[in-house]
Amino acid sequence: MFKNLFKKTDPKRRRIGTAAVAGLIGGLFSAIVKFGWEVPFPPRTPERNATNPPQMLLEQLGMTPDQVHTTVSFNGNDNLPIYSFIIHFSFAIVFALFYCIVAEYFPGIKLWQGAAFGLLVWIGFHLVLMPLMGTVPSPFPWVEGGQSWAEHFSEALGHIVWMWSIEIVRRDLRNRITHEPDAEVPLAAATR
Repeated sequence: MFKNLFKKTDPKRRRIGTAAVAGLIGGLFSAIVKFGWEVPFPPRTPERNATNPPQMLLEQLGMTPDQVHTTVSFNGNDNLPIYSFIIHFSFAIVFALFYCIVAEYFPGIKLWQGAAFGLLVWIGFHLVLMPLMGTVPSPFPWVEGGQSWAEHFSEALGHIVWMWSIEIVRRDLRNRITHEPDAEVPLAAATR
């Protein structure tokens, strides 16, 4: 299963422009999917969400608490955290673009329909990078104030669903736009 993880595709079969289009659309779609996931499975307690990780990151980068807690209203719903939404969508789009473009070169990134990459992003950001930066608490639930098991459940599975939604969009759009299978699939196999 892992022996072909770093196998490259034929350069003639790569469709980078199509991958970028799929990444942009997949990023927008996946951000909405991740929002939807967090409705039944909120990753943080209300107290910890008073300043959520995107807001904390912006404070660490120099914005004031008043700025990062700026809200907008839509359709009678007040207190929508606009900067959190911008970070959330930007993160999804950047990772979707990366994923879709890398998939043209290294199809191994699509392991388990993107779920493996989603888990790696969760581990890299929620368990390593953000705790080291102080953006989120310790990843260890047994440490006082650390991330809870419920948070790990929500974020780990949420990242799998998030990345899987990107893969679904990537594969569908690539195949529809190019009328070809993915770059690693022989064209002869696709015409049978």
